[in-house]
Amino acid sequence: MLAEHRLKAFQDLVTQSSHEELIWMNGFLAGLVSASKNTPPVSAVAPAAPKVNKISILFGTETGNSKKVATEFAGQAKKNGVNVKLVSLDQYRVNDLPKEEYLFLVISTQGDGEPPATAKKFYDHIHQQQVNLDKVKFSVLALGDTSYPLFCKAGEDVDTQLVKLGAKRIVPLQKCDTDYAEDAAAWFAQVMKSLSDGGSGSALPAPAKKAKGKKNYTGTILTNINLNDRDSNKQTYHLEIASEEEVAYEPGDSLGIIPHNKKETVENIIALTGADSETAIEFRSERYTIAEALTKKLNIVHLPERVVKQYASIVQQEIPDTRIDLLDLLRIYPVKDAAQFEQVINILEPVAPRLYSISSSPEAHSGEVHITVALDRFCINNETKFGLCSDYLSQLKIDSTIDFYIHKNSQFKLPAADKDVIMIGPGTGIAPFRSFIAERDATGATGRNWLFFGDQKFTSDFLYQTEIQNWADTGVLSKVNLAFSRDQKSKIYVQHRMLEHSEELWQWIENGAYIYVCGAKYPMSNDVENTLLQIIERQGGRSISDAIAFIEKMKEEGKYLLDVY
Repeated sequence: MLAEHRLKAFQDLVTQSSHEELIWMNGFLAGLVSASKNTPPVSAVAPAAPKVNKISILFGTETGNSKKVATEFAGQAKKNGVNVKLVSLDQYRVNDLPKEEYLFLVISTQGDGEPPATAKKFYDHIHQQQVNLDKVKFSVLALGDTSYPLFCKAGEDVDTQLVKLGAKRIVPLQKCDTDYAEDAAAWFAQVMKSLSDGGSGSALPAPAKKAKGKKNYTGTILTNINLNDRDSNKQTYHLEIASEEEVAYEPGDSLGIIPHNKKETVENIIALTGADSETAIEFRSERYTIAEALTKKLNIVHLPERVVKQYASIVQQEIPDTRIDLLDLLRIYPVKDAAQFEQVINILEPVAPRLYSISSSPEAHSGEVHITVALDRFCINNETKFGLCSDYLSQLKIDSTIDFYIHKNSQFKLPAADKDVIMIGPGTGIAPFRSFIAERDATGATGRNWLFFGDQKFTSDFLYQTEIQNWADTGVLSKVNLAFSRDQKSKIYVQHRMLEHSEELWQWIENGAYIYVCGAKYPMSNDVENTLLQIIERQGGRSISDAIAFIEKMKEEGKYLLDVY
């Protein structure tokens, strides 16, 4: 126990600290406790006066998490007397890299182990240029998602390459899952401890990892209907899922689903290889039959080149660098027997989860979670194919079960109840806005709501038409503007409707409205942003450079938020 005067000081510090400061203190103390079995008193090691007084913190982000974390760290470092240069990797001058002395990077991983778009220039530079970094001391915080095969791969790559170029790692690489706050804070505590030691590299060892994992739910399908009418070119499914457990989520979050592979595909693979479907194998410390693993756990479609190369080594054949389904690979370059196929199973990667924006509200749809899924249809060699997960979801029957988890999105949340919101979501981009509107309706939010929605045809593609009309009739939606591109000769999209109402849009923006965009990244989100720039330039009487600065300020203030894919 603390002495009474120390306890009072501690309680005062806690009550006066922000949530972010409490997280940092928690991580700092965790790092100290794990330093050794005989940890000295905090007062003896706390980095009150860092010997290093200047550092650079760089971030590469896709959804905004890395920027958020880096910004919080910069603030904490400054409070500890350290001068900080905080820069996004897409704005960083790579020629300055050899001049850095203390460099700390926060970087996420996207897609198939790739860096975010904002970090691509930096990533390519350190991998393609032989720069001398022997004066640089660094550490990397990698954000990722353990559900994906290449967890934190971009951060790992940057960490490894900086060492190859001569930089000295003073704090070990820290890999963080989606619930990153505690691990990130512990990493930063190590950074501050190292700086207090003069950056000598005598940083605390990484805290012992606690067993972690996403909260997985099992749900029952209540509803699975196609929202499009018969003459539509699309199929968009609305799924309602019930769970016996309360599902903790907020509007703006996504549902993570690991799809199952088609039964007939698995059966064909087993038949081709002569394997026994009931043979037990181990995958990630769990036992499954071959049939179970191929159906529920292993990726067998669109195999990445790295897996194809390993397959070529096993079967001892020359195979071009390509992405290909396992079934096609087995047909063209067959294994010699079931034993060789088991070697192939060992190189297969897990099925990556797919994320779908949640389209329900915890207040309005208690005990349920809804998603909106467009069936992905494409053609390869004149053969129509379907996206693995969207096809899987579209065929789920009522009362069938599904496993899922909640993927938090702290960068796409509703503002205070009295704030106005402008929602721009064509196609399935409507999903989170159905959640937003239902939540604001159920909670009696007083802020105004303006929706821009578009698709191909009014009669067949107006998703959630009845609900949207009801919200407009009851005043929950203050304004609704629709754009159906195929209902007239010239195509009309949501950005055209925005221009038609540019004067009022500018008034809303000037009055502090929050703007949300959801849907396809290219070209939709780009077109919407360019339209906003035009509106700010014309209605606000600003130059194009000032309009760009205005948009950037909105992003920094969390008033212009995107959930695009």
